[in-house]
Amino acid sequence: MALADDGDAADDRSVTLLHWIGIAAATVTAGVHLYLGLQIGGTFGAAFLVATAGFLGGIGAVLFDYRRRLVYLLGIPFTAGQIVMWYAFNDVPPVPPIEAVDKLAQVALIAVLVALLRRDK
Repeated sequence: MALADDGDAADDRSVTLLHWIGIAAATVTAGVHLYLGLQIGGTFGAAFLVATAGFLGGIGAVLFDYRRRLVYLLGIPFTAGQIVMWYAFNDVPPVPPIEAVDKLAQVALIAVLVALLRRDK
């Protein structure tokens, strides 16, 4: 019996290239939020750490094939909210490089989530 059949391991057989692109984008934005959360500290830093947990939770749910469609549906406004809050709380331009990478990853993640949602009707 394969590990993926016991319900305790990730089922990478059902994870497509599109999933992996989304996972990569979510990993980038989770990493940026973790870094910033630890650098900033305090209540504002804690908000970044909560965002990190949200992205990592979404990655885990997709890898373990747990209610993927719901993850896609929730992931779109969660990620879009990150972009809106970033714009509301920052003076832009200029955009620091780490934040540019984060926003590009988030836009890519939203595009992937929309594509997955449309594909998995």
